[in-house]
Amino acid sequence: MEKEYGYHGRILEIDLTSGKARPKQISSSDFENYVGGRGLGMKLLWDRLTSPGIDPLSSENPLMFMPGPFSGFPPPASSRTCVVTKSPHTSPLNSPYAHASTVSYSNMGGFFGPEIRFAGHDGLLITGKAKSPVYILIEDDKVEIRDARKFWGMGTDDFDRALTKELDDRRFQSCYIGPAGENLVKYASILNTTARAAGRGGTGCVMGSKNLKAIAIKGSCQPGVAHHERFLALVDEARQELSKSQLTNAFRESGTAMALVFSSNGGTMAVKNYREGTFAEVEKIGAGAAKKTVWKRNFACFTCPIACKKSGRTTGGPYAGLVHDGPEYETGTMLGANLMISDLKGILKCIYLADDMGIDAISLGNVIGFLMEAYDRGDIDRGFLDGIDLKWGDVDATLEMVQKIGKRQGIGDLASQGVKALSAEIGKDSARYAIHVKGHELAAWNIQADPFRAVCYVTANRGACHLNGGRISEQDNAAAVDCTGVCNFAAGAYGKTLIPDLLSAITGGTWSETAYHQAGERAFNLEKMFNYREGFRREDDRLPNRFFEDPLTMGPKKGAVLERKSFEASMDQYYQERGWDPKTSRPKNDKLKALGLSFTAGV
Repeated sequence: MEKEYGYHGRILEIDLTSGKARPKQISSSDFENYVGGRGLGMKLLWDRLTSPGIDPLSSENPLMFMPGPFSGFPPPASSRTCVVTKSPHTSPLNSPYAHASTVSYSNMGGFFGPEIRFAGHDGLLITGKAKSPVYILIEDDKVEIRDARKFWGMGTDDFDRALTKELDDRRFQSCYIGPAGENLVKYASILNTTARAAGRGGTGCVMGSKNLKAIAIKGSCQPGVAHHERFLALVDEARQELSKSQLTNAFRESGTAMALVFSSNGGTMAVKNYREGTFAEVEKIGAGAAKKTVWKRNFACFTCPIACKKSGRTTGGPYAGLVHDGPEYETGTMLGANLMISDLKGILKCIYLADDMGIDAISLGNVIGFLMEAYDRGDIDRGFLDGIDLKWGDVDATLEMVQKIGKRQGIGDLASQGVKALSAEIGKDSARYAIHVKGHELAAWNIQADPFRAVCYVTANRGACHLNGGRISEQDNAAAVDCTGVCNFAAGAYGKTLIPDLLSAITGGTWSETAYHQAGERAFNLEKMFNYREGFRREDDRLPNRFFEDPLTMGPKKGAVLERKSFEASMDQYYQERGWDPKTSRPKNDKLKALGLSFTAGV
């Protein structure tokens, strides 16, 4: 095979049923068309799952860890890894397939992706199911599948320490699940270094379904670079651009927690199960309060000068002695303002427990907020909640619910399936305030006062996703960034030309701005065709009625509410500009042909 600059030219495929591992060669055309990361993972998923309706928790569903071609190289803030699989947490309104669901692409930082590349692989593809709990140990081409029964049931914090002790080599980088993934909570996460999570879309649930507790990897090689001097000059330019960027400097100073006060003041925060957009006590949980009371240090991902993660330690009170990261915007909102909790130390305890259980904090906060509202309205009683007095603002009741969900005990069993399942069980008028799209709970940005975000949520291919972008160009760009491994927080500072220029220098190809952008569009449309094949149609691109019927009652956006006709008109325009059928939402054949996706046209 001709040398692939910037790539090893293969991924490592591991079948847990047979216990065998083998390198899988990737064609040059797939690298050229899908780049890596999210795009290449989507192409592999399409090729592997040739029929719709396959159970996401079956041995057939692949779980892929896909770094991009920048990962393992020194371009700043480019260590991201996309975990790609078929989601266990989404479903269409109507489909002939019992197990219809969307693609899931969940993005995590840290050090795991670069180590995959150092071990000589452009990704990991896990299939099958082990007979009992295992973990995978990878050192370059050597693969071992080891017994993990003694680790099963461990929280991620204890497990991280136990695995480090067992391996006795800190060069290994690992990712793992907690009890929630083991127990098949539909929105379980995968964690790397106990704080960085592939949180959205139930990736941890898929990992648990394979009896896979963890993967540990280290390596001793690196792909080649086609144009080395040009590459180093561009890396230096990228570093300079990040150092000048006001946004990246703000992330360095306060992480995403800087958005807590900003969002509340703008009326776009998820408050009281999305009933409001402003949190009256936001100053108690914002970055300023965290700096004064809990934050002790910053820490960064591989090759990242931003260091947006903030680690804290609590002192005094019932939650003293806790060492963990946060709050971030999403965790601080979903386990804070959305539950009407203003106790910062209590929020940190909730964040810690969510991470230790291995649960997506975004979906978790949404589920608990939904139950709080149902309880407050009288749609459910204390008996339904196993005796928990789940009142707004109650930290201890929230912690009890987190435990029950992670262990799937009592009410936690139903709650582990998400707000869509809970609403179907409760009935009454609960669908109005069950906040999800396609079964995937919304993130921490409210939308009564933000029509742009409304389009963003409903058109995301993995279900409601705040990182999707509401404009077509932004969606394609976000997908392209996810293909490379560059962090979303740094992508803006890279500008329009630096990423394609770096791709050209690394791979030796000719990457124009147009070709790079089209790679993102290609990945986005392939995801859409996967979902369409599963039975998703325009009727699934919908929002809960709350956003059209419940105007905000406080804050600077008081009275704001989405206007349904305007929203539908925006959606019509979106489909037309995308080249999709406005009636069904299917990409038209001429669009598929233009993107080199004619192989999907039979769907």
